[in-house]
Amino acid sequence: MTAPLDNITVLDLTHVLAGPFASMTMVDLGAKVIKVERPGAGDDTRAFPPFKNDKSAYFAALNHGKQSIALDLKAEQDRALFERLLARADVILENYRPGTMEKLGYGWDTLHARHPGLIYGAVSGFGHTGPDALRPAYDMVVQARGGVMSITGEKDREPVRVGASIGDIVAGMFMLQGVLAALYERERTGLGRKVDVGMLDGQLAILEHAVAITSVTGTPPGPTGARHPSITPFETFHASDGLFVIAAGNDVLFERLCDTLGLPLADDPRFATNPARCENARLLKRLIEAVTLDNTKAYWIETLEAAGVPTGPIQNVAEVMQDPQILARNMVVNVLDHAGQPAYTTAGCPIKLSGLEERPDRRPAPDLDGDRASILTWLEGGED
Repeated sequence: MTAPLDNITVLDLTHVLAGPFASMTMVDLGAKVIKVERPGAGDDTRAFPPFKNDKSAYFAALNHGKQSIALDLKAEQDRALFERLLARADVILENYRPGTMEKLGYGWDTLHARHPGLIYGAVSGFGHTGPDALRPAYDMVVQARGGVMSITGEKDREPVRVGASIGDIVAGMFMLQGVLAALYERERTGLGRKVDVGMLDGQLAILEHAVAITSVTGTPPGPTGARHPSITPFETFHASDGLFVIAAGNDVLFERLCDTLGLPLADDPRFATNPARCENARLLKRLIEAVTLDNTKAYWIETLEAAGVPTGPIQNVAEVMQDPQILARNMVVNVLDHAGQPAYTTAGCPIKLSGLEERPDRRPAPDLDGDRASILTWLEGGED
């Protein structure tokens, strides 16, 4: 079975994280991605640590399997080559500040008139419309402005950013969704679309409970640490040797939890329903921990899992990368070097498709301008 995007060619002008995350997933789904980079320097992440043999593991994690060509889009000869690439492309991705591509002569209106079937994906801090469209942004800025930092961390402590760069990554995910929808529509109409994704928009889009709470009560929620503000018990609990998590997300699971812990709370009016449990969350936590402190994390995880109560350990990244379930799902893969040997370890693709065998490794990340010759051969029709 061929990968679903085997016949799709992407011109990827993006750099750092949001755009490269989207195009990385397209590579995993079979697309041919040609990374168009700045001559001399290339993608900023080529200079991001950690390094192995003077090459960035960060860059390799996001750009494995892509091809690289260095082009100066202000130089006449390079523009001519870029326009030959445009004629063969299905998708173009860019994450410049709005207006930059227009100044280069490659904005959406111009490209759509010349290449009606081309899908144009643009990811930026604030999108291509609105009063702040031209402002610069990074992940930290949109996590802060988009409300995520206001609910992250412990109560009465300073706001903190989410450890993963979700401002960029969420925008990359939404960009991928938009491009796939546009590709699907093009099958029917033959026409491409502009996909405009703002990082700030993506942060609001993932605040499902916070928006609901604010819209109903008029009061925005603050940080609650590990506890979910609308589901109880749904947080960390102390065992004799540290913390683990319990997520009893409905009344049936709460009753199982009570039975397993020997707590007669399932019919107690203070805890019989989820709204009541949320009102009495601190008391419920103390009552649960009065039991869980008597034994180890491993004991309680095994006991609660046997009872069908969702639970689990709090693992660091090294532990996650050795987790048998993660390994069984091919979620830790090697990125090869150009000699075909494992060079880096990275996360696999979480999209699993029936009938499509997953490789345990990924093709190398490209050297800057390292695929110029093969790209020129491809343009001449010499190879796919």
